Amino acid sequence: MSLYKTLTLGKIKEEVPGVKSFIFEEPDTGQIQYQAGQYLTFVIPGGEQEVRRSYSITSSPALAEPLSIVVKRVPNGIFSRHMLDHARPGDKLQTIGAGGFFTLPADLSDIRQIFFFAAGSGIAPIYSLMKTVLHTYPQISVVLIYSNNAPQSTIYLQELQQLEKAFRGSLQIEFLFSISKNLSRARLYKDLLKALLKEYATVPGHQLLSYICGPVNYMRMCVYGLRQANVPAENIRREIFHIPQIVHKIEPPDTDLHRVTFRLGGQSHQLEVQYPDTILDAARKKGISLPYSCELGRCGNCVAKCRKGQVWMLNNEVLTERDLEQGLILTCVGYPIGGDVVLEA
Repeated sequence: MSLYKTLTLGKIKEEVPGVKSFIFEEPDTGQIQYQAGQYLTFVIPGGEQEVRRSYSITSSPALAEPLSIVVKRVPNGIFSRHMLDHARPGDKLQTIGAGGFFTLPADLSDIRQIFFFAAGSGIAPIYSLMKTVLHTYPQISVVLIYSNNAPQSTIYLQELQQLEKAFRGSLQIEFLFSISKNLSRARLYKDLLKALLKEYATVPGHQLLSYICGPVNYMRMCVYGLRQANVPAENIRREIFHIPQIVHKIEPPDTDLHRVTFRLGGQSHQLEVQYPDTILDAARKKGISLPYSCELGRCGNCVAKCRKGQVWMLNNEVLTERDLEQGLILTCVGYPIGGDVVLEA
């Protein structure tokens, strides 16, 4: 059974130089189930191994908007270069669907305010989340801190300004521009973050939820600042926007061969997995197509549920303690240990 779904490009809109929105045609998008804050992973055939690239969804499922993504030009980027320079309405794209954990919790009853921190194209998943919260949870106030070089390079500038007018009293936006003559409000730094929290926060830390998306150092600074402002770690969500390679590889505590039963789409597959192959590696060698994207334990696309046995993960930057307690694992960095394993996706 193929995991691939076909989407047809409808409208294409340039947001700012080097960034375009791609809106897909309605008949195809009904097959994609997604949550605000997730991304679509596209499959690009080529050579001996296909290439996969993930892009944040900017539409909101709560508003029944046409499915859309934003693509920023990346130097030497295979997919971004093709999309920005050559894609046309009517083109067909292959996707494995939506994934990611940069989403709203199932229970927001204890949350009274949400702070969104975005830098540059990091606004993409946050735009989807913001629209969803504002239209679905009127009891929650929203603050957006959005960093860019200049107004003319700010994605969704007009849309965000219109949203702030439409939700006056519920939404407050602080635009930060690095070209600003007021250097104290040009770039986000820890002391400014604390000052903005003091200015806009209306609830204690445990009632405040925060989402961060942007470059690695930007997100790290935001996390430090929020933690120092007594926002609990479990209330801070970040999207891994840039994915550096893992330099070293640690052996799992058990390198013996074990059998993995993988239940996928109503079918059951038997794998024999042994280090250095991960569960994902073993599936690919057997011709079984599993969801994946980063292959580094940082995006969550390859998540599965462990129904029996134990899986050791080399790296995990996306699953929370609650996810782990529920048996969720990542096949791209996962190895069966201590015996046979049963997984379900």
